Amino acid sequence: MDQVIEFAGNHWLLVASWVGVVALLIYVSLTASKSNVSPLSATEMINHRDAVVIDVRPMADFSKGHILGAINLPINGLKNQLNTLEKYKGRPIIVVCRSGNQSALAMRQLRAAGFEEVYNLAGGMLGWQSADLPTSRKS
Repeated sequence: MDQVIEFAGNHWLLVASWVGVVALLIYVSLTASKSNVSPLSATEMINHRDAVVIDVRPMADFSKGHILGAINLPINGLKNQLNTLEKYKGRPIIVVCRSGNQSALAMRQLRAAGFEEVYNLAGGMLGWQSADLPTSRKS
């Protein structure tokens, strides 16, 4: 124990950096878990809370299969089309992509634009399909 204290005293900047990184990782994991919804929770939100699904995949992927009623707004043009979503500001929004990574970025953009109740579909369309939930090929 004395060696740990001596190390921390001699390398206080290193120890402080390590503590900061650990705190940041804990914060990110706690906030991310609140923002993610499972496919089954998403279906409940869609059916009972009139949630809007925003699919941020490219149109070609969206056409191959998407969640019924989803709105396709590809991630690369999302910022320019945020005004089309203004009418949904009071409703929960579920953002979906292929695996859940790009939709997390889109979720942050929507929150920055004033949308308060925005969720990321955990696992994206891959998670949705793994849960054997229905998809549509009509746009």
